[in-house]
Amino acid sequence: MYQSKIAGLGFYVPENVVTNDDLSKMMDTNDEWIQERTGIKERRHIKKGDGNSTAVMGAKAAKIAIERSGISKDDIELIVFATLSPDYYFPGGGVQIQEMLDIDTCPALDVRNQCSGFIYGLSVADQYIKTGMYKNVLLIGSENHSGGLDFSTRGRGVSVIFGDGAGAAVLTRSDHNGQGVLSTHLHSEGKHALELSLKGPSTMHWVPQIIEENPQGDDIIYYPYMNGQFVFKNAVVRFSEVIQEGLQANGLEVKDIDMLIPHQANLRISQFVQQKFKLSDEQVHNNIQRYGNTTAASIPIALTEAWEEGKIKEGDTVVLAAFGSGFTWASAVIKW
Repeated sequence: MYQSKIAGLGFYVPENVVTNDDLSKMMDTNDEWIQERTGIKERRHIKKGDGNSTAVMGAKAAKIAIERSGISKDDIELIVFATLSPDYYFPGGGVQIQEMLDIDTCPALDVRNQCSGFIYGLSVADQYIKTGMYKNVLLIGSENHSGGLDFSTRGRGVSVIFGDGAGAAVLTRSDHNGQGVLSTHLHSEGKHALELSLKGPSTMHWVPQIIEENPQGDDIIYYPYMNGQFVFKNAVVRFSEVIQEGLQANGLEVKDIDMLIPHQANLRISQFVQQKFKLSDEQVHNNIQRYGNTTAASIPIALTEAWEEGKIKEGDTVVLAAFGSGFTWASAVIKW
């Protein structure tokens, strides 16, 4: 059995900064209200005409990760692409990335696990490398949330939270046992699927039906729905459980964590988990204050940023954890 390690990281966010004050001009909200509930001060949104999309941002992040990995794009044997906001209903974004990066006919696999998408994708990449099927895998998480949010007072409970961006990692085979991805842990609980969801348009409720039923566009079925308090309560429990599961699987304790990268869902959730595990500020990296919640992109963006700032060093134990729509939740333990 082989070991997989992260050989290169990269991220990209649009240049357009949207502050809480900017949002207050579109809806009944304010900076204090948003920061108190989410910790977010600003986020990045694609600006019309800037050339960005979910796939484009993913490709930009991937190019950085590949360059830093020291391998050629032609060495990539599999692309795993995680998103809830693809450019098209179909085909998936993985093949778009393949074309944009001018990679030959390697397989491209799309992951639809929303906030947990990057760790689910990491688990897929890790297993392919461990079994020897592939040596180099490109993993991307990218989201264009701003293209599908309700920027009115009606939608403020969701729309103030999310931002656009992409993160990427190149995973490769490691010759050092005990280095790289030590384990991944995946869970779901579908009975709560609609507590954080986007019901339409869908094949059960397509565009003509929506227009016919709601000629004035009053129905919010085509905007995201979130039962915020219910999601929060479940998140803090599942975050804690899955982090502990990863530590126990590897014979580790909380004191062994050098860096925790939580999915950037809500700063209050991250702070709750940090306090529960008695971790210092130096052991947890949060950037939701500047980028908002970028779902599948949030962990690779934060992971890349922490690494770039020198917060992650060789030999460190790094824990990734996520919770989101599905409900799905996951963790990964990595020896850097």
